[in-house]
Amino acid sequence: MIVVTGATGQLGRLVIASLLKKVPASTIVAAVRNVEKAQDLAALGVQVRRADYTQPQSWDAALQGADKVLLISSSEIGQRAQQHKSVIDAAKRAGVKLLAYTSVLRADTSVLGLAGEHRETEVAIKASGLPAVILRNGWYTENYAMGIPTALALGAVYGCAGEGRIASAARADYAEAAAVALTSDDQAGKTYELAGDSAYTLSEFAAEIAKQSGKAINYVNLPEADYKQALLGAGLPEPLAALLADSDTGVSKGALFDDVHQLSKLIGRATTPLAEVVKAAL
Repeated sequence: MIVVTGATGQLGRLVIASLLKKVPASTIVAAVRNVEKAQDLAALGVQVRRADYTQPQSWDAALQGADKVLLISSSEIGQRAQQHKSVIDAAKRAGVKLLAYTSVLRADTSVLGLAGEHRETEVAIKASGLPAVILRNGWYTENYAMGIPTALALGAVYGCAGEGRIASAARADYAEAAAVALTSDDQAGKTYELAGDSAYTLSEFAAEIAKQSGKAINYVNLPEADYKQALLGAGLPEPLAALLADSDTGVSKGALFDDVHQLSKLIGRATTPLAEVVKAAL
């Protein structure tokens, strides 16, 4: 039995879609905060169980009978380490044979502000003694692609990444990697540094949007504080604006560049090209 946490999230749904190609639906459990949002998964034969990162007591029932658990990191910045600890503790009580966790690229040395909670979680997993595989995911190309409508409206991509290179991959690529790790033998003790096969700068990203849309799109590099203010002005909540601005600064320092190709080796195919994600977004 494989339990996927946060199963109705963008990554969780894709992981379950990948798992359904590999194992019977009856062996998959979708652990979700809102059961109503998972009725489509239930219709596929997936077991749906209620579990909430903010309610530690909900995890014992959710993980009952679990052989493997994919802990997809919470989206609640500042609360994630403690929320993850609740799942780790419940997994230990349940006698889980493999815990997989979606961390961040080179979490142990990353300059990214968001890496802190991932480091704390990795430490908690190690301290638990649970057999575990760490999936250190690089950036999702969709993180930038979701800004394409704004770029088209403004005629520019804004950021503070300078000429830093981003080895991102599509969310579906990382989801497939998780499904492979969960259904392969001898994964305990492994740590994967996962990123896209090719890298790009935000100037090249803007050029790709311009090429496909036929509109003039430039990249405008801002100081981090100015970029954060622009994000706030666009209506983003403060924690998210701060995270995105900090991440762009991290890009300028090489935090999201990688050329080891562990992701494509794990999934057995090339990662999704930037052009394909841009095309889908347009």
